[in-house]
Amino acid sequence: MRLAELSERSGVPTATIKYYLREGLLPPGERVSATQAEYGEAHLRRLRLVRALIQVGRVPVAAAREVLAAVDDDSLGQTIRLGAALWALPQGVRPEPDDPDAVAAAREVDRLLAELGWSTSREIGDLSPAYRTLVAALATLTRLGYPCDAAHLAPYAEQMARTAALDLDMLDEYPTPVEKVEAAVAAAVLYEPVLLSLRRLAQEEESARRYGL
Repeated sequence: MRLAELSERSGVPTATIKYYLREGLLPPGERVSATQAEYGEAHLRRLRLVRALIQVGRVPVAAAREVLAAVDDDSLGQTIRLGAALWALPQGVRPEPDDPDAVAAAREVDRLLAELGWSTSREIGDLSPAYRTLVAALATLTRLGYPCDAAHLAPYAEQMARTAALDLDMLDEYPTPVEKVEAAVAAAVLYEPVLLSLRRLAQEEESARRYGL
């Protein structure tokens, strides 16, 4: 398809598509003349992902470029490729290394991972943005006097393990490695709000069941 058709099918203005091309967020099309190029379904799929990152996820252009570089890096194994793409997304607050609450929280996280048998997460440790964000969140909870040790977290982690299995089942429906990673990135931006909303709706239902309206 030509640029005009790509714009029509995606709903993205041609000027914006040209900007994404200049910024390296969208791969160039196949040149058919000095001034024209053709684009395929992969461009349309990538364009939708770029819009999800920048418009919905509010991911800066530089960070989006880093995410997409990981998506396209076929020298990586699938797990590393997926992790690199997700790690490049904007992350939460880092824990302060000399904060005693953060040190204690890290010990609880390590204990939790050991009890769950999550050996990969234990091995990666604080290289993972998710690990660091969890430690920082638990340190804050500790300061506020809320329980957040491994015993409290384990039932939630077990539920998340089931959710992760569902996530990867969904990714396995995509035919190529790059499409799997693209879908994972899009889900991280678009689907996590869905999960949060479902959790809150479930809390409303459980509260009504237990306590009435």
